[in-house]
Amino acid sequence: MMGKFLAATIAVVSVALFLPGFAHAQGTVRSVHSDWQIRCDTPPGAQAEQCALIQSVTADDRPNIGLTVIVVKTADKKSRIIRVIAPPGVLLPSGLGLKVDNAELGRAGFMRCVPNGCVAEVVMDDNLIGKLRTGQSATFIIFLTPEEGIGFPISLKGFGEGFDKLP
Repeated sequence: MMGKFLAATIAVVSVALFLPGFAHAQGTVRSVHSDWQIRCDTPPGAQAEQCALIQSVTADDRPNIGLTVIVVKTADKKSRIIRVIAPPGVLLPSGLGLKVDNAELGRAGFMRCVPNGCVAEVVMDDNLIGKLRTGQSATFIIFLTPEEGIGFPISLKGFGEGFDKLP
């Protein structure tokens, strides 16, 4: 699975669906699904409204460090992407780790950094979607040094319902 997680990240490097503004959970709240929100906005130059399933959290022991998880469907509805905005200062070579209910799923590389953080994204396959639907929590792990990882627990409560309602 680790190889797939990383390979999917490399495959999606050219995909740019959402503007970095979604990292701050902008847009209109369309619906709330437990710990997730569907937010929609029409970015400048876009012909149609774009929606995302979003959850933002801060580290338990560092309330000034946050992480935003954004799930989108591509315009052609053929791919589903999970995008994570990590805080500035993250150690890029270590990538972003992911665990669901303490089962390690691998790491994804960061694609780019913008003023509000660094972006990692992965095309979600049915296996990953299934784990997110049935899991209780996901932990996204960033590194500030090679030895210092910070885990961000993300509740998966409402993920499946929100994912199903995502246009």
